[in-house]
Amino acid sequence: MRIDLTLNFLKNLLNFWKSTSYILIILLLTPIVMLILNSFQNNVDTWLHLFDTKLSIYLYNTFFLILGVGILSITIGVSCAWIVAKYKFFLSHFIEWGLLLPAAIPAYIVAYCYTDFLEYGGLIQTSLREIFNWQSPKEYFFPEIRSMIGAILILSFALYPYIYFITKVAFTSTPKNLFNVAKIHGKSEFLYVALPIARPAIIAGLSLVLMETISDFGTVEFLAVETITLGIFNLWLGMNNFSAASQLSFFAFTFIVVLLGVELSARKNQKFNNPQSSSFEKKIEEISYKKSLILFFICILPILFGFMIPLLILINLSMQSFDQSNFYSFIEISLNSIFISFFGAFLTILFSFIVVVAVKYHGGKKFSFLATIAGSGYAFPGVILALATSFFLSFIQNNINGLLINFNLNWNLTLIGTFTALLYTYICRFNAIGIGYINSGIEKVSPNLLEAGRLQGVSFEKSLFKIILPLIRPSILTGFLIVFVDIFKELPVTLLLRPFNFETLATFVYQYAKEEMLEQCALAALLIILIGIIPVFVLNKTINLSFKKQ
Repeated sequence: MRIDLTLNFLKNLLNFWKSTSYILIILLLTPIVMLILNSFQNNVDTWLHLFDTKLSIYLYNTFFLILGVGILSITIGVSCAWIVAKYKFFLSHFIEWGLLLPAAIPAYIVAYCYTDFLEYGGLIQTSLREIFNWQSPKEYFFPEIRSMIGAILILSFALYPYIYFITKVAFTSTPKNLFNVAKIHGKSEFLYVALPIARPAIIAGLSLVLMETISDFGTVEFLAVETITLGIFNLWLGMNNFSAASQLSFFAFTFIVVLLGVELSARKNQKFNNPQSSSFEKKIEEISYKKSLILFFICILPILFGFMIPLLILINLSMQSFDQSNFYSFIEISLNSIFISFFGAFLTILFSFIVVVAVKYHGGKKFSFLATIAGSGYAFPGVILALATSFFLSFIQNNINGLLINFNLNWNLTLIGTFTALLYTYICRFNAIGIGYINSGIEKVSPNLLEAGRLQGVSFEKSLFKIILPLIRPSILTGFLIVFVDIFKELPVTLLLRPFNFETLATFVYQYAKEEMLEQCALAALLIILIGIIPVFVLNKTINLSFKKQ
């Protein structure tokens, strides 16, 4: 028995795909595990200080932020999804696609734009003072954008596409006969059919929205809304208390794990919706011209506030402040963003490919479970992952340097503040995307192809690269593109872990916007948006092709 177990262990060890995947999974999981272990350290004095000062504020703001964003995002996403799926109205084809556009703009850029637009020295208030001849802010009332309400509105308009997209698919995939039954019995199609069936999709979308809300750093930091994520940042860099930051991270971590579980459970329940079962045609209901305009107006508002106004603000600022002397600096920073995004995406997809192949062709249930857990990094705030990887790499760095000193070797290993740390954290954060897209591609490939190759004496590796890889190339390229764009837009990880004097477009925009100099970084923000539109096109094209096939 022992001999069999030993032989089985050696067989797995010698299997390139499985052994390499185990190493990768360990590398992906270890930072989070070490962060959790570090959170059990004694920090009584720090926590007493937090209880007396900021902790209640962090919890209060986080709770009301996710509550407000959740309610408003559901309202916008579900109502627009139903209108687009059910009715044909003025410019409905444009609206259907346009409602995804706010996803192209990072929420922190939207916050920068509206703050510049609505603050005391901004266009709106300046115009109002000129029109009404007001001399001071005491003569009139204007809502403060740097507030909880401002954060809720901005995050809702930036994040509602998560709910809109998945709910629209659920509505469009609902069998037509169910709507007919509701009509016969005089019941509301929306309340009694569409909404109950789409509930798993709505819950899944809402979970993603809440995870993104908790994870947000740039928006809440700029709008001075102190959430748990901002608290972690302040404890780590402000108070230089790594263990207390770990403990607060563990608190946020626990909440996000719950949301992740809810999201995964909701996705499983979506199997009730079968798109292949006589789904009703989109926009089947003809409506009056007046009603058409009303529906158009309702659906255009999220596009207007979530995409068009911020875009126009940035275009205007770019045209006003364009300086040819700074253009070369802009090019350099753009190349930095492209460089780090390309290599980050390449390594992420490579790691994901190895893991998926190992799970699909060499793994078991336990191995598959580990791979799933390893891909959960996307659900966690960038600040938490940056903290976790910093702790892990510091541990490795200090121990290796200690060994080098013991052996009298004059060499010093540096991991913190290097591209290694940055790329490693990107892989931890975004490998779930790569695993998802590559796995979806491999699932469509018949296992008989590999079996046919094996019967002909062709090795697994040769069959994989000659047969399987060409078939899943579209999935790999799509995954690479999505990861590239996500890294391109990423702020907290890049801001915290980038090498000295290394700027990306995201950090460049952050630095200038923080100094109330948005006009100096407007062009950089525009480029981030243009790159961010790419996944919107991909998503829209993918879903349209899937429905055409059906």
